[in-house]
Amino acid sequence: MSRFISGKGKHHVFHKKPEEERSGETNFPFHLAAPRSLSNMSEVAKTIASFLAVIYYWIESMILFFVPVKLKGKDISGEIVVVTGSGSGIGRQMALKFAEMGCHLVLWDVNAKDNEETAVMVRNKGAKAYPYEVDITNSEAVYSTTELVKKNVGTVTIVVNNAGIVYGKSILDLEEKQIRKVFEVNALAHFWVIRAFLPGIVEAERGHFVTISSIAGLGGSPKLADYCASKFAAVGLMEALQIEMHSEGRKNIHTTAVCPFFINTGMFNGASTKLFNTLEPEFVANEVVNAVLCNKALVLIPKCFHFLYLLKTLMPIRSLLALHDATGGTDSMSKFTGRNSKKVF
Repeated sequence: MSRFISGKGKHHVFHKKPEEERSGETNFPFHLAAPRSLSNMSEVAKTIASFLAVIYYWIESMILFFVPVKLKGKDISGEIVVVTGSGSGIGRQMALKFAEMGCHLVLWDVNAKDNEETAVMVRNKGAKAYPYEVDITNSEAVYSTTELVKKNVGTVTIVVNNAGIVYGKSILDLEEKQIRKVFEVNALAHFWVIRAFLPGIVEAERGHFVTISSIAGLGGSPKLADYCASKFAAVGLMEALQIEMHSEGRKNIHTTAVCPFFINTGMFNGASTKLFNTLEPEFVANEVVNAVLCNKALVLIPKCFHFLYLLKTLMPIRSLLALHDATGGTDSMSKFTGRNSKKVF
């Protein structure tokens, strides 16, 4: 038993428990040292296992690279796919390709007439098509249309953010309205669409988000400062979303960022380089669908850009500028006459 005297002179008595009197032990948690050591060992083991997983999945991906898509791809027949910017170009071609895979298509475009034409083409493939006129830069329109889709069609499990815009002007020649428009279409709209469909995909415990970015989303280019920045944002969004889903244990929700070279859709008319030809929409659409089937996170088209992208990360800036000169990238936009080059919003 022990005592102490308070400031008022009163004696306060504390009684030790019998076992404390016998052993002289206190209630301080010195005994926690051993479990803490075990906990540290457990963390070390988890870290080692994670690094081993890095090596394993790296080797696995190299092996799967040589396996045909039809043998390693997942089955997406019967899935409901939404494609934005589906009224023309690569959006239309992706819709047709997904239709061939047995999917049901939800078609979003600001141009109702062109979008209806895509719907007819999809139906001619034997698939169901549901066209909607939507301005994806309007978040409220996105959310309200999503509710209509959920009610009238069902749960969307594959979302393709494809709509895009480019002006092809130097940073000083761009109007402020044009810069804002580029980010609204190429970046912010992706957030609205993802936020609209993600709850349903989480509930379904499976899904896939695709963004059609650009090679310009991995490297800068003259007269494309606004476009490059918006496409960088789209690539970053996909990577961050994938890691966020992983951190929440949602292993069946995937993302794909597609970064193609210039596509022959009228959007980049006049743009060219010395080494690379403009890509055809049908080819790019096929690559996108294959990426979804195989859960690829990052797709560069053509494939040689994977090597150039790796080089870029290792180069000093003067080497990078010299590479632009050598490939024609420095002058790639000098003859640009894309369909939005004269527009001001």
